[in-house]
Amino acid sequence: MRICVFCGSSDGDRPAYADAARATGTLLARRGIGIVYGGGRVGLMGTLADAGLAAGGRVIGVIPEMLAAREVAHRSLTQLHVVGSMHERKALMAAHADAFLALPGGFGTLEELFEAVTWRQLGYHEKPCAVLNTEGYYDALERFCDDAHRGGFVREADRDGLTFGSNLEALVDGLIAAAGTRRDREGPGPDGSAP
Repeated sequence: MRICVFCGSSDGDRPAYADAARATGTLLARRGIGIVYGGGRVGLMGTLADAGLAAGGRVIGVIPEMLAAREVAHRSLTQLHVVGSMHERKALMAAHADAFLALPGGFGTLEELFEAVTWRQLGYHEKPCAVLNTEGYYDALERFCDDAHRGGFVREADRDGLTFGSNLEALVDGLIAAAGTRRDREGPGPDGSAP
C-alpha cells in the first residue's frame, strides 16, 4: 500500500502545517504504508519525507529535472525518480500510488490534487482522494466543492469521491479501506501503467 501525498514546498505561516506533515510521514511509515511525494527537501515536502524516513518508512520521490537541478531534490530517499516534466511527474506519482492525500499547500498542491480527482471522475482510475483540513485551511475549498455539486457542475458520486477531514488517522483509515476495495477492479492509469 502506498499513498501519494501532495503538500507545499513552503512551510506556511502556522506551525500546525509542519506538524501535520510530520505526523503524516510518521503515521504512514509506522503503518507500513509507502509514501509517494514530489521529491523535494524543502517546506512541508521535506518535513513529510524526513519524518517518514526517521520512522523507518519507504519514501519515493518524483521530481522534474528542472527542480532537481536547483538542488531542491531530497537525495536521501528510499528512491528518487528524476523526470523530464511536471506531466511525467504526476503520471509517475499516480502510477506508484493506491490513494491520494493532500496536506496544506499552494497552487501546485491544488493542481496535483484536482488532476487526480479529475482522472478519477473521468474513469482513468478509482483511487480514493482525501484532504487533510488542518486548522480549517481547506474550509473554503470544501465549500467550493459543495457549491460546485449544488450548482450542477459536479455529480454527487464525484463530490463524494473527495473526502475532507481534520482527523489524520480517520482519513488514512478511509483511504486504506477504499483502496482495498478497488485494487482488483482497477485498469491502467492515465499513463497506461498498471495501478
